[in-house]
Amino acid sequence: MIVALSGGIGGAKLALGLSHVLPPDELLVVANTGDDFEHLGLSISPDIDTLTYALAGLDNQELGWGRRDETWSFMETLASIGGETWFRLGDRDLALHVERTRRLRAGETLTAITADIVRRFGIGPRILPMSDDPVRTRIRSDEGWLDFQHWFVRDQTRPPVRGIDFAGAASARPNPVLIDALRARPRAVVICPSNPFISIEPILAVPGLREAIAACGAPVIAVSPIIAGQAVKGPTARMFEQAGIAPSAAAVAARYAGLLTHFVMEPEDDATGIAAQVIRAPTLMRSLEDKVALARAVLAAA
Repeated sequence: MIVALSGGIGGAKLALGLSHVLPPDELLVVANTGDDFEHLGLSISPDIDTLTYALAGLDNQELGWGRRDETWSFMETLASIGGETWFRLGDRDLALHVERTRRLRAGETLTAITADIVRRFGIGPRILPMSDDPVRTRIRSDEGWLDFQHWFVRDQTRPPVRGIDFAGAASARPNPVLIDALRARPRAVVICPSNPFISIEPILAVPGLREAIAACGAPVIAVSPIIAGQAVKGPTARMFEQAGIAPSAAAVAARYAGLLTHFVMEPEDDATGIAAQVIRAPTLMRSLEDKVALARAVLAAA
């Protein structure tokens, strides 16, 4: 079993690569749910959905989020009657949120709902929320505390980050399926190339998860989302700068201090100070071939 910890877009790319080189029952992808929120009365799980669409071959590669072949009648009508339109929900995507919300209110767990949707989309590997208890990432800015999606989508990450809080994490219970997988000593734990601050650290903030990973006896392999001091996508590099840290692959590795046995990074980047075995491999994933090649490099390290 390979256990992969993932956020959204970058993590989904590596998860897709791993899904092409592993038997379906040997890949467990653990999704960050700190980005989850309620919008227009609907329960939205952005990272779970990004992983689901990517592994089903339904992701919108032009936008980088949502479903391909999307239509926007709902948003157009919502705008015409004065509704909130800062968080865009396509018509096909909307159906998933409506059904998830209905089933959550009927008492089903997010784990059970996700597993059923994954099965219905014909996806072989499992996608697992980090917890069935709500954990919500909040950003402290000069304007005060902001809900994550307000900062990330509505405000386009413009407010400088002065602090991060994972509300609910202290009382959240780790997903028992994940704990069982870690106790069974997986072949490896892979930390996908996702933003450490807002995609991976919410997972590690769930009580007991960091300790369970450290104690599982398997290689723990992280892939850098920083190349030559820049993030491939998103605010990762800027968040390091705002924390007073020069963005680099080594800075990413330092966020996972005490966990890593291996760290995968670009051949040209500086590995000084990394307290793990460094694996040099191309980490920029533009094509499916790139994703598969990086997956193979990660598995070779394992």
